[in-house]
Amino acid sequence: MPITVNIYYTGSNGSARRFAEEMETSGTAALIRAEEGNLRYDYFIPLSDPETVLLIDSWKDQRSLDLHHASEMMRTIAAMREKYDLRMKVERFLSDENGITENDKKFIKE
Repeated sequence: MPITVNIYYTGSNGSARRFAEEMETSGTAALIRAEEGNLRYDYFIPLSDPETVLLIDSWKDQRSLDLHHASEMMRTIAAMREKYDLRMKVERFLSDENGITENDKKFIKE
């Protein structure tokens, strides 16, 4: 069952944004996207809080996420989080196996 983890990185004076930019420019984010089982790894900036960056991180299953957490990549990420002195809030979601319902589709413009 696919797993999505939302991680809110919060810092000060633009540090969360600089962290996300370094994750992208250093190629670290691309390496994570290439890991087996990764479905999504994207950063967003909430309009209501410019000192926070949201990471949406999705994995094929728990095994894929566990392998990622055990990888050398996690030490790289932890060092960057420390460098930018970021706090984190984490939300975890399991995907609905049924997906979007017909009723939901009435409200979605594709």
